[in-house]
Amino acid sequence: MDHPVVSRQEWLLARQALFSKERAMTHALDALRTERRGLPWVRIEKPYVFDGPGGACSLGDLFEGRRQLAIYHFMLTPGSGHLCPGCSYTMDHVDAARRHFEHADLSFAAVSRAPIRQIEEAKRRMGWTFPWVSSGEGDFNYDFDVSFTEVDRAHGRAAYNYGLTTIRNSADMFGVSIFVKNEVGEVFHSYSTYHRGIELLLGAFNWLDLTPAGRNEADGVMSWVRLHDEY
Repeated sequence: MDHPVVSRQEWLLARQALFSKERAMTHALDALRTERRGLPWVRIEKPYVFDGPGGACSLGDLFEGRRQLAIYHFMLTPGSGHLCPGCSYTMDHVDAARRHFEHADLSFAAVSRAPIRQIEEAKRRMGWTFPWVSSGEGDFNYDFDVSFTEVDRAHGRAAYNYGLTTIRNSADMFGVSIFVKNEVGEVFHSYSTYHRGIELLLGAFNWLDLTPAGRNEADGVMSWVRLHDEY
């Protein structure tokens, strides 16, 4: 790997210049996070029902007694044998992290349209323990803009990532949605993010970003990522 080599003092000057930019970015992110927390909420009116290992459950049940809930919209399409490497890479970060954020009043669950049998098979293969339920053919995935009907895709109406992308070839996409429950049990939607918004959750990327080689994406974004049992 060819790279400039300098004295320690020259390196320190270059590092200090970059450090100033890093500090500015950190402060800008702090301000953005404050603004994100201040977003208005939308009351959830629909009685969404999911299929879990123990049977039917509601969106409120997924909170497991906590006030906040993070949902990962996992691309697992009914009848498909494809287990998305990108979604799986994201989920590899969850089980250890949720032991911490559950103590910060945040629960986690993944949701896919695939039947619970298919979901349980994927969990066993990958060794995951987080809650993962099926929305089946209900409205949940469609209402949160991660699933698209064949008709909408054919007519260019499958808008994803707040309209930045029109989906044509995939029935399902990925994202994260945040929900809040108040003292009387009402549930509200506070935030959703899609596509590169998910990168904030990927600790492995942050480690790689510290290195000269970075994310090794010379052949395309995440081109090197595999299911963790396929490396």
